[in-house]
Amino acid sequence: MPSTTSGAAAGGPTPPRAAPAPLDALTADNSALFLIDYQERMYKGVGDRDRNQMHRAAVAAAKAAAIMEIPTVLTLINAQWNGDFNAEVAAPFPGQEVIARTVPGFDALADPAVDAALRATGRRKIVLSGLWTSICMSFTALHVLREGYEVYGIVDAAGDVSREAHDTGVTRMAQAGVVPLTWMPLVSEWMADWSNPASGALHDQVYATYDIMMSMP
Repeated sequence: MPSTTSGAAAGGPTPPRAAPAPLDALTADNSALFLIDYQERMYKGVGDRDRNQMHRAAVAAAKAAAIMEIPTVLTLINAQWNGDFNAEVAAPFPGQEVIARTVPGFDALADPAVDAALRATGRRKIVLSGLWTSICMSFTALHVLREGYEVYGIVDAAGDVSREAHDTGVTRMAQAGVVPLTWMPLVSEWMADWSNPASGALHDQVYATYDIMMSMP
């Protein structure tokens, strides 16, 4: 697998080394969202969970990031075989390029265009998810860690061919230092509290649509 380019070669800033324990809160100003390979064939391979629930978690995270103007990187691999990036996940970012990875591997960050896009966000905390958990998501997350970022994995927006594959992928990432979380705590941490100016849009477009309790009459 070819190694990624350096920060200088990629034309972007090199992120500072992450602290061993990322304890400061995720905010709209210190984090970026990175969604990996949400494509038709990858969805069809998910066998460990309800695909619709997984999809809803990914869309909820994407909508929240768009509302809060959090920089986001979207990738796909081999569209001719795997299909296009899911339209509903991409919809919150109209006009944004979905990076078509040209390095034919499982690690999205091995692609120079992806590496450059992530560096261009200027953010230290990278919140990511993708298909499948134990391969593209996991391999990418470990690479992002090695580059010195703090990494958070949205585990309910990811899926794999089996429960064992998903769980071992999450365990491997967590043991390496990726912080696991689910979409609703992520959005709540981004928002911080209901006095946030984005809280109304988040309630109407995210919580009330994708959270079972808050969507009850």
